[in-house]
Amino acid sequence: MQSTRQRILDHLEQRGPASPKQLAQAFGMSPANLRRHLSILQARGLVQAIALRPLAGRGRPEQVFTLTITAQPEGLENLTHALLRQLGDSPRAAQVRQLAANLVSTDNLPTGPARRLVTAMQRLTPLGYKPHWEARPQGPEVVLGRCPYANLVAEHPALCRMDKEVLEQLLGQPVEQVSKLQPGPDGQPQCIFITKN
Repeated sequence: MQSTRQRILDHLEQRGPASPKQLAQAFGMSPANLRRHLSILQARGLVQAIALRPLAGRGRPEQVFTLTITAQPEGLENLTHALLRQLGDSPRAAQVRQLAANLVSTDNLPTGPARRLVTAMQRLTPLGYKPHWEARPQGPEVVLGRCPYANLVAEHPALCRMDKEVLEQLLGQPVEQVSKLQPGPDGQPQCIFITKN
């Protein structure tokens, strides 16, 4: 079942710009609840207010929302599926390692585990992740929030192996995935890795 926010994105894609009131009516939601979802989508850069529509009668004009360029489909998901299918059902470890190396630069990595953790988070952010790390008694825990491949992982589990490989290359030490696409504090799926000393 699609999330409410995904349904809002689909509605805007298929029917064009709409006001919060129109969207609330379309989904049978309260305007306040709908505005909360729009606010989250706006913060993620997926929707934007493009105009103010005057209301009939008194009151403030109503905003009209549309998809941003980054939220508009470009066929990348289909292309990604096709490219991953070329690797086969079970890509070799060397292929996954090379895919990870092509994805993220390991040039000029600092020395020291803490500095490498900070640098790793900085290098993962432009790739679409919402990464952070947390100190734990047994060692650092790396949380990859907002997985950019969440829609592909069921069909292509090698992407999780690629995430593991990316982290190992950036951190310079082995990691183990202990959680896969589980809801985090914000309700969004996240993956958790622990460093293995």
